[in-house]
Amino acid sequence: MGLNFIAIFVVAVFNLVLGALWYSPLLFAKPFMATIGKSEEELRQGSNKMMYLYQFIAGLITSYILAHFVDFAMADTFWMGIQTGIWAWLGFVAATHIAGVVFEGRNIKLYLIYVGYQLIAIALSGGVLAVWK
Repeated sequence: MGLNFIAIFVVAVFNLVLGALWYSPLLFAKPFMATIGKSEEELRQGSNKMMYLYQFIAGLITSYILAHFVDFAMADTFWMGIQTGIWAWLGFVAATHIAGVVFEGRNIKLYLIYVGYQLIAIALSGGVLAVWK
């Protein structure tokens, strides 16, 4: 099994950048802040560099595992990699996080913002990992 660790690293960086864009004022910052009940100032005060480090490490782990899935699926085109990413997202993100909405009464909008980001990130990452071997 030959994994491309440079591709895994680049995909993890991409996920961090995508997350910054996804939760920025350009896209979903306002609805995100409204659903969690925090202001921009409160988020800024609670923000620190360690949060980004943890998120990057989580992205590395996700990218590494996804690279295995892409390899096991024998995905060798961008589209096949996207499909592999979508299936992984459906089974391990969308399905498992719905419990927070159903059992904990969390806001469906927050769920959609979160899993939407994960769908785009994991699907595109699968595509990149499939072609960059």
